[in-house]
Amino acid sequence: MSRRSILAAGLAVIALALVGCKDGAPQFNSTDITGAEYGKALRLTDQDGKVRTMDDFKGKVVAVFFGYTMCPDVCPTTLAMLVGVKKKLGGDADRVQVVFVTVDPERDTPEQIGNYARAFDSTNIALRGTLEETMAVAKAFNVFYQKNGAGPNYTMDHTAGIYVFDPKGRARLFVRNGETPERLTHDIQLLLNGS
Repeated sequence: MSRRSILAAGLAVIALALVGCKDGAPQFNSTDITGAEYGKALRLTDQDGKVRTMDDFKGKVVAVFFGYTMCPDVCPTTLAMLVGVKKKLGGDADRVQVVFVTVDPERDTPEQIGNYARAFDSTNIALRGTLEETMAVAKAFNVFYQKNGAGPNYTMDHTAGIYVFDPKGRARLFVRNGETPERLTHDIQLLLNGS
């Protein structure tokens, strides 16, 4: 085989690979969960006593995060990262809604979750349910959580990811713990642009 033939064959393989990458699907940094049924069972009370469902947020990209107010690391880091995303979005930030769901309704009062979530961004919404409601919503999102330890200073082990919904209310992304604001901003911008 001549050098020219080898080069031509190599270029053809590269071209096919590039065509395969451009199949029309958006190129998200986060895990694409399009088609998942998450969110339909979300019906919890916010910090102001109003019952909320995903329908309340139609028209916005919604980032749902499960955690608790006494979380020592993952929860504040994640909420701070989402603040960074909204800063990077600039004028589009008002088209994004952050929703914090407590997995510790025994300790987290409506006032506590509201103060906690809004300490990061005044537009954040915090949700709380009874023990049974929390369990049902967590199950519907496939979120794991459990109490770790005894006494008043227990911790809560919990899934440390963000569920992102597009403006039509469809579950689209699962964002793993540790994602950067830059990469998540890219994904959210794609959703805001209709991807």
